[in-house]
Amino acid sequence: MAFVEMTAKTVDEAIAKALKELNITADEAVVEVLEEGKKGFLGMFSKDAKVRVSTKEVVVEETVAEPVVEEVKVEVETVVEETIVKEEAPAATEERVVREPKKFVVNDEAVAKAREFLQKVFNAMKIEVVMEKFVNKNDGTVTFKLHGADMGILIGKHGQTLDSLQYLTNLVANKNSVDRVRVIIDVEDYRDRRIETLNRLAYRLADKVKRSGERVALEPMNPHERKIIHMALQNDRRVTTLSEGDEPYRHVVIELKK
Repeated sequence: MAFVEMTAKTVDEAIAKALKELNITADEAVVEVLEEGKKGFLGMFSKDAKVRVSTKEVVVEETVAEPVVEEVKVEVETVVEETIVKEEAPAATEERVVREPKKFVVNDEAVAKAREFLQKVFNAMKIEVVMEKFVNKNDGTVTFKLHGADMGILIGKHGQTLDSLQYLTNLVANKNSVDRVRVIIDVEDYRDRRIETLNRLAYRLADKVKRSGERVALEPMNPHERKIIHMALQNDRRVTTLSEGDEPYRHVVIELKK
C-alpha cells in the first residue's frame, strides 16, 4: 500500500496534491488528516495543513452464501512436442515424438484433512463459507477458493491472515503424511487481484523514479510480494530493484540503473 504525506494551505489542497502524486482517485484513497491548516493574525504566522494519503486495500464485495461445500476438479494437461532426428541411410528422416507431461497423484486423505480443518475454523469464527476445490494434476497443487459474506476478515492486511491460514492448513494436511500435498487458499480471487495491484504499483513508481531521478522505497512486504515487484521490473532497462532492511520491515527499493 503506497502512501504520501503532503502539505498545503488547506486540507483539500493537500489531499488534491497527494491524489495527483499517487495517480489515484478519491474513491481509491484513504485520507488521514495529520494537521489542520491555521490562519495567523493578519495572514502572518499561518500553519499549513498536512495529510497522509494511501491507496485502499483490496475490498472484497460481500455476498450471501450458504454453508455448502462445492468441489470442482480442474485437471490441466499440456502436450509437449519434440523433434528427434533419426539417422537412417541414405538420408536422415524426422520422427515426431509426443511426450505426455508427468502427472501427480493427489493425496485425497490429506485434502480431506485440509478441508475439515478449514471448516472447523469457519465454524469457530461463526461465518458461512462456500469452498471450491481445484486440483491441478500437473503440479500436484490443490486450491481452495472461498466465497461468502464478510470475507475480508480472512484476508487481513496485505493478505497476512490469509497466508497464516494457508500455512496452518498445509501443516494439518501433511501431518504424518508420506505423500505431501501443496494447498493454496484464496478468497474471492484476492491473490490474483493483489498481484495486479502490486504490478500497477511497481510500474507507477518506476515511472516516478525515471521522472525525478530519486529512488523510491516501498512499504515493508513479505518475500512473496517483494518477488512480484522484482519480477515486474526485471526487464526495465532504466530502473533496478533491490531489497533493504531486516524482517519484518524488509522492503523493496526502486532506483535508476547506474
